[in-house]
Amino acid sequence: MENSDALILKNLSMLTKSSEKKFKQGNFKGALEDKMKANEILNSKVSDEKIIEKYKKDLSSLYSSKFDLIFDHKQKIDFTKRNKIVKILKEKSQEKLKILDYKGAIKALRRAEKYILN
Repeated sequence: MENSDALILKNLSMLTKSSEKKFKQGNFKGALEDKMKANEILNSKVSDEKIIEKYKKDLSSLYSSKFDLIFDHKQKIDFTKRNKIVKILKEKSQEKLKILDYKGAIKALRRAEKYILN
């Protein structure tokens, strides 16, 4: 069981880093595809709370920045408001994907992930 958890976490980490690399190179469609694969793994029944927490730590190191306005905003809002914002951002991502705006879709997903982090 421990090996499968480590493998899942490794795949999530690889997909996330690949998505970030593609995003920085301007390959928004590829970045979005990798991010969606990672989200599928997270939302599957295979992922448990322990894996999700480790993944969040990995994301927080990836998204750390000296000037992070989302982090500052998260400190001032409650948990329900944060979840509402995440839901809106995910819906916005789906809307952007429908009109083939890959850049807008991946930006909304990345922003949603920042709100999810601790």
